[in-house]
Amino acid sequence: MTSGAVTSGAAVSTRSRSRLRRLAGATAAVLLLTGVAACAGVPATSPVQVVRQVGAGDSVAPPPAPVAGANSLDIVRGFVTASASSADRHGAARRFLTQEAGQDWNDGAALTVLEGQIDTVPVITGAQAPGTATVRIRGTKVGRLVPQTGAFEADVGQYSSDLQLVQRDGQWRISRLPAGVVVGLDEFRSNYKAVPVWFVDPARRRVVSDLRYLPVVPSRTQPARVVDMLLAGPSAALSGAAASLLAGAELRANVATGADGAVVVDLTRITPPDDAARRLIAAQIVLSLAEVNVMRVRILIDGEPLLAGRSEWTREDVAGLVGEARPAPGSPAIVVSGGRVGTLSGPVPAAPIPGPAGNGGVAAVSAAVSADGRRLAVVARAGNGNQLMVGRMTDGVLNTVEVTAGILTRPTWTPDADEVWTVADGRRIVRVPTAPDGPAEPATVDAGALTAMGSVTDLRLSRDGVRVLAVVDGGLYVGAVARGLDGRVAITEVRKLRPQSLEPVVSADWRSTELVVAITRNPDLLVAQVGVDGLALSEVISTNLTAPLTALAAGPDRPFLVTDQTGVWTRELGAQDAWRQQLSGAAGAVPGYPG
Repeated sequence: MTSGAVTSGAAVSTRSRSRLRRLAGATAAVLLLTGVAACAGVPATSPVQVVRQVGAGDSVAPPPAPVAGANSLDIVRGFVTASASSADRHGAARRFLTQEAGQDWNDGAALTVLEGQIDTVPVITGAQAPGTATVRIRGTKVGRLVPQTGAFEADVGQYSSDLQLVQRDGQWRISRLPAGVVVGLDEFRSNYKAVPVWFVDPARRRVVSDLRYLPVVPSRTQPARVVDMLLAGPSAALSGAAASLLAGAELRANVATGADGAVVVDLTRITPPDDAARRLIAAQIVLSLAEVNVMRVRILIDGEPLLAGRSEWTREDVAGLVGEARPAPGSPAIVVSGGRVGTLSGPVPAAPIPGPAGNGGVAAVSAAVSADGRRLAVVARAGNGNQLMVGRMTDGVLNTVEVTAGILTRPTWTPDADEVWTVADGRRIVRVPTAPDGPAEPATVDAGALTAMGSVTDLRLSRDGVRVLAVVDGGLYVGAVARGLDGRVAITEVRKLRPQSLEPVVSADWRSTELVVAITRNPDLLVAQVGVDGLALSEVISTNLTAPLTALAAGPDRPFLVTDQTGVWTRELGAQDAWRQQLSGAAGAVPGYPG
């Protein structure tokens, strides 16, 4: 598993489970038809889910077959449950269809995921012929799986679809149904595995991940499926923000396991320009296959080794090309409180950083340290507004940047610390290139796709630099950071995450490239973790926190930091107990991790 793996630290209270069920599920009316309950639901435990616990192997039990004498509603319910298994072209689900419908059903059109209660309701028409029935499937959709790429696309709303059934030899079977597959979220999680597939950043320097889902069963086909996903290219969610050095490539032979246990990937129709490109290709393939337990890969182009003198590749060979910037080991969190910036380390008061930001020479509002711990960006009060200052963390020397506004959001750094971003007055996203001799001329990001949603109150660049996370008018959004060859930077493919469950969101941060954390003003979901694609949602227990919460910090392998009305609190990853106070008497403090 990658660093994006989620521990089981999201304990869900009974009250919150009940509340979230009500948000996700429709109320089922109860009617009677020929002695059978007229509305029956496919039960689900809870819409609260944990990303990356999807699919454990070939141990998934096969769905049950149709029960002899089952009524039409039970047949449709069984069909929905069985549809989660894609084995043998959804062979388990086809058992609920007539022979003609089984031949005509296009199960590869799309896969729609429904959350919470899924209802099967009889549709009564005046012209219903004897031995026929119409049953409606309805529920709350959270999105769909794109068949070609295996990417999940969020699309929250109500779902409804009618299925025709006929009775033959005393048994009900589905005779007509729409193209595509409909499954419940719990069944989807049991039958599909979350897999990061790796591509390259626009500068072709490092590899970045793109979350996909593939069937758990049969596991032996997973390496070939992953390679197919790679060859299909980045998902639409990363349009302009990621590329592939495998564009146009094809498999010269099927993906296979050699006699020595190494998986062989033999490509054709590809000519990498240099060894650097060949190493990036290796990283794309090896890291993607490592997610399905492939430890050694033999990569060939037209039968010859990808790189002369290297016959096999392992994850360790390409680990240095991963684009996710992690805080330097031992680097402390920072906190802005009382107009000063200090480091936050252990159960001791914050120690002021060197320079004017630490000694009160400037009235700090928020701050951010680059992932390498060397650079510092500070938003400070200036007259009736804010100004941005950039400098060195070592001595605290700051340079004022020509970025001023009534309000500037807390700064956020790119992975290489070559840019710092902030939002001016909720509408203008500014990026400031940096160099060893100081910041350069600020530039405006083309962010119309994001600012069209409203006022931006919080903005965080992902730790690989290809995505942006934003709080806009209380909604949580992600977008792709598209960089053109002409230097233009734009935010594209803007998508809203979990609008019915999270809002209003106060602040958010990246826990990893696959998972974000948000604090809200929803009393039943104060702290939540959300998958970057919107599929997963889990609650973090909020025991000891005093609402409203005002600030948040998260990072890879770091405890959560949250500010409430009494100060800054911390919670270790995977902890099941209450939050512990880190800094008391600091209501309004703004914590942050490097990056």
